[in-house]
Amino acid sequence: MIEITPFAPQHADGVVGVILPIQQAEFAIPITLNAQPDLRDIRGFYQQGNGNFWVALDRQNVVGTVALLDIGNRQAALRKMFVKATHRGAEHGVAKRLLDALFGWCKARGVHQVYLGTTAKFLAAHRFYEKNGFREIARAELPERFPVMVVDTKFYCRAL
Repeated sequence: MIEITPFAPQHADGVVGVILPIQQAEFAIPITLNAQPDLRDIRGFYQQGNGNFWVALDRQNVVGTVALLDIGNRQAALRKMFVKATHRGAEHGVAKRLLDALFGWCKARGVHQVYLGTTAKFLAAHRFYEKNGFREIARAELPERFPVMVVDTKFYCRAL
């Protein structure tokens, strides 16, 4: 059974074990753990203000992640949305449950808009975001405090 829960320190290795192989092996994005200092300090980076970080657990093993970065003005950035290949698809519902946890948190905290940036390579992710109410926007429409990553070429927004 899949459980969605906020990140705790015991999940740190599992988070890295999900994210890095997807970035590096599946999508050939040349990014290292050292280039992602947020993954070394999830509490300090994401679990501040209206932000948070969730993991999907299957028998205590991390199989998915999603993060919310508070960027002020009742806006937030969705980051680090990754699900292991073995747990993807509607039959598992992991990505949807992670996103639902994030949206529930946003509504409870009064966050009005969620933005995200992604690479053009993540085609399935684009479809998933669009099916879940995100609309594609131009980079120029992003809030000033949105942290654009080097690999980001497509941007989305969802009003809550």
